[in-house]
Amino acid sequence: MKTHLNFATHDLAKSVDFYTTLLGTEPFKSLDDYALFVTEDPGLELALDLNRNAKPGHEHFGIVVDSTADVDRAASRLSDAGLTIDLEREEVCCYAKQTKVWATDPDGRRWEVYTVLEETEQRDAPDCCSDDCTTNEACCA
Repeated sequence: MKTHLNFATHDLAKSVDFYTTLLGTEPFKSLDDYALFVTEDPGLELALDLNRNAKPGHEHFGIVVDSTADVDRAASRLSDAGLTIDLEREEVCCYAKQTKVWATDPDGRRWEVYTVLEETEQRDAPDCCSDDCTTNEACCA
């Protein structure tokens, strides 16, 4: 089973560069107005459509990995590509203690690569989702 996502993007080349880094793979298809990533880990098909008027909302997306070492590898990959990252270690968010790295794609979509360390009774630490998600009720509400 795979998840399929389709995003409109105002700059296809920048988005392809971002998702190549985030997912650690080149696109399966790459055309002037379309790119398709197909990955097994995570099981994902991600289509990018060129749309110069693209305006994503305040949503965020995540990739769940098995370990903190996997988060660290993603953080290194993103940082080495020159992307700005936010690294959170052992933070309580969404009823779980997590370690995660955040990065933002060229259209403003926030992505987290994270692992759950343990489930918690507490919903969020005071600073959970404090960066770009503070205006997004779905992120922390």
